[in-house]
Amino acid sequence: MKRNYYIETYGCALAQFESIAMSELLDRAGFASVSSPEEADIIIVNTCAVRLDTEQRIVERLEKLRKQLPGKKYIIAGCLAKTRPGLIKRVVPDASLLAPQAVDRVVYAANTVEPVILLDVERKMDWFPTRLVDKRRGLVATIMVQEGCLNNCSYCITKLSRMGPRSFKPRVIVEAVKRAVEGGAVEIRLTGTDIAAYGVDLPGRPNLADLVTMILEKVEGDYRIRIGMMTPEQAIELGKDLIEAYRDDRIYKFFHIPVQTGDDNLLRIMGRKYTVRDFKELHRLIKRNYPESLFATDIIVGHPGEDEEAFNNTVKLVKELRFERVHLAQYSLRPHTRAASMKQVSDGVKKKRSKILSKVIEEITLEIHRSYVGKRVTGLLVERGFRENSIVARLDNYFPVVINDGMNLLGKWAIVEIEDSTFFDLRGKIISII
Repeated sequence: MKRNYYIETYGCALAQFESIAMSELLDRAGFASVSSPEEADIIIVNTCAVRLDTEQRIVERLEKLRKQLPGKKYIIAGCLAKTRPGLIKRVVPDASLLAPQAVDRVVYAANTVEPVILLDVERKMDWFPTRLVDKRRGLVATIMVQEGCLNNCSYCITKLSRMGPRSFKPRVIVEAVKRAVEGGAVEIRLTGTDIAAYGVDLPGRPNLADLVTMILEKVEGDYRIRIGMMTPEQAIELGKDLIEAYRDDRIYKFFHIPVQTGDDNLLRIMGRKYTVRDFKELHRLIKRNYPESLFATDIIVGHPGEDEEAFNNTVKLVKELRFERVHLAQYSLRPHTRAASMKQVSDGVKKKRSKILSKVIEEITLEIHRSYVGKRVTGLLVERGFRENSIVARLDNYFPVVINDGMNLLGKWAIVEIEDSTFFDLRGKIISII
C-alpha cells in the first residue's frame, strides 16, 4: 500500500530547495504527496532557526500537529532540528531528526520503525534533484550552489547548522540549470548561505563569476538568472569579477548584500569583516556600473552594543544610500551565539528604533516605486501572484510588477505599463507581448 507524506517548509530558499529534494526522493521510492497533514501517514516539517519568533511559531505548530494527529510518523528536518534537537525532542519525542545535510536520507527515515537522528552527517555534493520547476506556482527554479560561510557573526545560529563553505561542483550546477531550462524554467535563482563564497573549498577555487560565466556559455535559452545573497566582504573580494559577471543581459541587475548596521563599532561587535566605508565603496561600484539595479540589504536593529549613536548612524546610511529594498529585523537572541551572552538592548528600545527606521525605509521605498508609475517597461512573466488570477512580471532589475490577468502568458516577455505602486511592488497592465 502506497503511503502518503506531507511537507511543510519554513525559512529561506535553501530550505525550499531541500524540501523539493525530499519530495522527489520520496516520490521515487513510491510514496505519494498530499496537500494536508490530515491525509498524510508521514508529516515532514522542514524548519528554520534564524529567529526566535520563527522558532516559537514552529514549536506551536508541532505541538498542535502532535496533539491533533498523534498517530502520525513525524520527521523534523532543517536548521532547527540540527541546532535545537533537545527542544524538538521535547515537543515531538517520537520524531526522526534530519540535519539539512541529511535530507537525502529522508526515505530511510520514512521507512524505519524507530525514530532516527541524523544530525552529524556530510551532504552529498554530487547529487541534485531533477524536478526543479513547480509549474503550479510559476516557471522559477531554485538551485542551491553552496552552503555555509566563512564568517562567525555574533548573532548567527545558522553557522551551527550550515557550518563552513561547501560548494557543489560547477559541472553539477550547470547540468541542473540545463535541466531546469529544458523543463520550462525562465528564471533561475542561484542560492546559498553566502553565494559570493562559492568555490573557496573547490580545487582551483572557481569563484561565483566563473560559475555564472560557465552557465551562460553552456546553457542556451531565453532565461534569466537571479544571484542570491552575498556577504559584503566576499562581494568586495570578487570586485571587478563580480561586476563583469552581471554584464550579460540574462543576469538580473539585482544585488542582495546585507550591511546589518551603519556603525563601525557595532560591525566589530557583530564580528562583521568590513567597515561602513568599505560597504559604501561597494555600493558606489555597483551603482556606477548598474545605476538602475535593485540593491537590497538587511539591517538588524537592537543588537547588543547598539547605542543611540550607532542607531542614528544606521538611519543616516539608509538615507544616504537609499536602498531599493531593506529587510529590517529586530535583533533576536539565539542560543549558542556570542551575542546571547552580551548585555541586551531592551525590547522597548528595539521596538522604538524599529518603528523609526521602518518609517524612513517606507518613505524611501514608496518614493522609488512611485517613480515608475506612468512608465512602460519590459518584463518577464515568471510566476503566479498571491491574488487570484494575478501574475508577476520581473523587470531587468528584478522589481516585481503585479498584473491582474495573463495567467496563460507565463514565460512570455511583455511591454507593461506601470499604473500604480505599493510599498511591496509595482502594479501594471500588459500593453503587448514581445
